[in-house]
Amino acid sequence: MGVEKAGGFWSSEIRKGNRRVGFEITTLSGHRGVLAHVDIAGRPRVGRYGVNVEDINRVAIPALTRARESNRIIIIDEIASMELCSRHFAPEVRRCLDTRRVLATLQQRRGMFLDEIRAREDSVFLELTLSNRNQMPMKVLTLLRED
Repeated sequence: MGVEKAGGFWSSEIRKGNRRVGFEITTLSGHRGVLAHVDIAGRPRVGRYGVNVEDINRVAIPALTRARESNRIIIIDEIASMELCSRHFAPEVRRCLDTRRVLATLQQRRGMFLDEIRAREDSVFLELTLSNRNQMPMKVLTLLRED
C-alpha cells in the first residue's frame, strides 16, 4: 500500500539520551507536532506529561479529516488518553470509524470512549503481543484485502 492510499498519523517517543521525555505526532504526509512532553506546564496532563492539545488539533485531526474526505485508508496511532484531551479528537475518530477504512491502535485502558469503540459491531480487534507481533503485519494485510 502506497502512502497515497492512506492518511492519518502515528505517535513516537521523544528521547533525551536514555530517558523518554515526550511523544511526537507524525502524519503520513510528513507533518509533525508534539503530542506531549515533560516540559509542557499546566493542564491537561497524562502522568508526568503535559499534553499539547494545540498540536493534536493542528496536526493529527486535519490528517484524519483529509484521509476520511479523500476515501483513503485511515491510520490512527493511537486512540488513547493523550489524544482524547482534545475535544475534537473523539468526534473525528467516530466519523473515521463510520467509513470502515480505519487501521488504528487502541489503548488497553478502559474509558467511556474507548469502550464505545470496543462495542462497535463493525470493527475487528486484534491484540498485539510479543508472541504474535511478527505474524501481525500479514494478518492485518489479509483483513484489509478482504474489505
